[in-house]
Amino acid sequence: MRTAIYTSYGPPEVLVVKDVELPYIKDDDRVLISVHSASMNALDYLYRKGYLPPRLDNGLKKPKNFILGIDVAGTIEAVGKNVQRFKVGEHVFGSCFGSHSEYVISRENFLSHKPKNVTFEEAAAIPCAGQTALQALRDVAQG
Repeated sequence: MRTAIYTSYGPPEVLVVKDVELPYIKDDDRVLISVHSASMNALDYLYRKGYLPPRLDNGLKKPKNFILGIDVAGTIEAVGKNVQRFKVGEHVFGSCFGSHSEYVISRENFLSHKPKNVTFEEAAAIPCAGQTALQALRDVAQG
C-alpha cells in the first residue's frame, strides 16, 4: 500500500510517498479501514516539525511513528473477532494514528458510522476539529 512517511523532523519536504506492507488486524476490537479521506491537523504539523512536546512521545532525534494523520473516513475492509458495531463494507469516520495512508487500523470505539448525507471529506474533518471545538465550548466558554 502507498503511504506518506517521514523519517526525520522538518518542513513538508521530509514527507515521501512509499510502498509499505498492508497493516493487519489481530483478533481483537480493531478494524481495517480503506481510507477515502484523511484530514491534516495542527497535531500533524507539530509532529512533522518535531516540536518538543510531540518529540517526547515520538522520539527525540527521529520519529518512531513514521505515518502522520489522526482523522479518517473510509470503508471497513476487515474486522477483529471482538468487533460488535461494524461490518465489512460499512462507511465510517473517526480517529486513529497513521491515517495518511491507503489503509489504516483503528479501534472500534474510536469510530462512528458515517452519515449518508456527509461526504468522506467532510467526515474526515470532524474528529479532531470537532473535539477541539467541544473542548473550547466546554472549558473556555463554560458552555
